[in-house]
Amino acid sequence: MKPRRSFETFSLSFLDIMSCGFGAVILFFVIINTTMAKRSDEINQEASIRAEMLRVEMAEGQENLVELRNTLEELQQRSAEARGRSDRVIDLIRQRREELAALLEKTTARRESVEKLQADLKSLEEESRRLSAAAAESEQEGTGRRVREFAGDGNRQYLTGVRVGGKRVVILLDASASMLDDTVVNVVRRRILPDEQKVRAPKWQRALGTVEWITTQFDPEGQFQIYTFAEKATPALPDTGGQWLEAAGGQTLEEAIRAVRQVVPGGGTSLWHAFDALKALNPPPDNLFLITDGLPTQGEDAPRGTTVSGRDRLRHFERAIRVLPETVPVNVVLFPMEGDSEAAGTFWKLAIVSHGSFMAPSRDWP
Repeated sequence: MKPRRSFETFSLSFLDIMSCGFGAVILFFVIINTTMAKRSDEINQEASIRAEMLRVEMAEGQENLVELRNTLEELQQRSAEARGRSDRVIDLIRQRREELAALLEKTTARRESVEKLQADLKSLEEESRRLSAAAAESEQEGTGRRVREFAGDGNRQYLTGVRVGGKRVVILLDASASMLDDTVVNVVRRRILPDEQKVRAPKWQRALGTVEWITTQFDPEGQFQIYTFAEKATPALPDTGGQWLEAAGGQTLEEAIRAVRQVVPGGGTSLWHAFDALKALNPPPDNLFLITDGLPTQGEDAPRGTTVSGRDRLRHFERAIRVLPETVPVNVVLFPMEGDSEAAGTFWKLAIVSHGSFMAPSRDWP
């Protein structure tokens, strides 16, 4: 019989303990590893989220940075423009200050000039009063020699620079339809009115008043003739064409004035016939008054069309002055017509060349 082996309690327990401890360590590491992996995933997820948030913030920051840069550039540009405007304003202020200084320097000289002008004006006023008094005395002395009197509404009993004298004076009065008014539209309107209203047209009345004023300046010992002209020329007194009428006594002159006032304006304007009528007067006139409102609308013959251009009117005028006696001074009294811009200059040249005068009276003359 084999001897029984002895049981060693200490050795078995140590190995078990070591095995349990080693297993516990392994279990501990397994638990820690699992926990750490889970925690690591959580940390990585949080880090990813944080990183994504940072990327978004960075993108927004970059966009804001671009906007800030654009804003900065715009502000810099505005600042540059503001500096440019500021420089211009400063230059303008400097210029205005220089101008103000110059004006202040001239103030004394201008004040002295104004004082001198006031003194000259006072002297001229005194001279004017003296001349007016002398003219009034002369007017009173000459009244007794006038063949007739005429008082105008405008208190202008003069024609500056117009030679109203002469032994043989002719008045040519334009009696065409345009003498009814100053505008084409109103002329058309007045043409359809009754004759008694036509003769009361303000422009025609002014023309008649001019005729009356001129007749007051006739030499009592002289001769005269008055023609009205439209498409033809007609003497104021019938059957006196080509004849000189005596101004002495004033009776014949009054009859001529009354006859002129019965004329009704109408028709076109032929200056050719008006000047041609002067050739029948023998001896020729030594002074001529032409009262009209514009260039002629026809010549020797009636026009073919219904309209006349400015060039045609000038051509009619040039043909008319060819029949005008060369030695007769022409004094033109023009009542300007709307749309006839060439009339004033053309008649002014005629007056200068013929050694006459030209005037366009105001509405309240004579």
